[in-house]
Amino acid sequence: DPDWASHSLGIFICLNCSGIHRNIPQVSKVKSVRLDDWDDAQVEFMAANGNNVAKAKYESKMPPFYYKPTFLDCQLLREQWIRAKYERKEFIHSEKQEPYSAGYREGFLWKRGRDNGQFLSRKFVLSEREGALKYFNKNDAKEPKAIMKIEHLNATFQPAKIGNPHGLQITYLKDNSTRNIFVYHEDGKEIVDWFNAIRAARFHYLQVAFPGASDVDLVPKLSRNYLKEGYMEKTGPKQTEGFKKRWFTMDDRRLMYFKDPL
Repeated sequence: DPDWASHSLGIFICLNCSGIHRNIPQVSKVKSVRLDDWDDAQVEFMAANGNNVAKAKYESKMPPFYYKPTFLDCQLLREQWIRAKYERKEFIHSEKQEPYSAGYREGFLWKRGRDNGQFLSRKFVLSEREGALKYFNKNDAKEPKAIMKIEHLNATFQPAKIGNPHGLQITYLKDNSTRNIFVYHEDGKEIVDWFNAIRAARFHYLQVAFPGASDVDLVPKLSRNYLKEGYMEKTGPKQTEGFKKRWFTMDDRRLMYFKDPL
């Protein structure tokens, strides 16, 4: 059972989330259920509200594609979920969802170079109408460096692998081969908005591709987290080559390997 509560919101919270709530004291006042003193008014407010009442209020207009993190997700996703829900009230006021629900988004992200590993600022454009995410090596470039079809796009946060708490891995297909790019943004809200904009684009694409499918069927297909990653030694199909160290990743659909993690 949760040992912490926000007596200003009327909800019970876990230890990890209590730290995030303490960072928004203008919205959430945190107390220990067991160790702190509670006055009668606070107890009555908790009894009159609770997590289900708060969910009905603060998630009343939450779009189905928006990623709702669990305790297994990174700190950034959990923090931005709490801030979006309680501080910015994005799921009460649908007009606040435009950054990730408009069907078009452009901006600059720091992208890791494939050869030297250096992060450089690159312009990204996500367009549902064009069915693609593109990035450009130069601000005035007319042609994109890469075009990533929404149909095959996946995004997942990988802060430890990328070495940045806001690190996002984007996976796509090029010439029937799996490719990865690694990006981040200094602002946590900005990179999470990009993540949910990609999920929104995927959701709307799948709605057209599978018109009879329900939201419950489509949401698990919007993005995939890796179940397992790490190095293994592999040899060729004829088993005549020496074993070589390769980076393997496994999601709920495929086992893939790469020369290096990044």
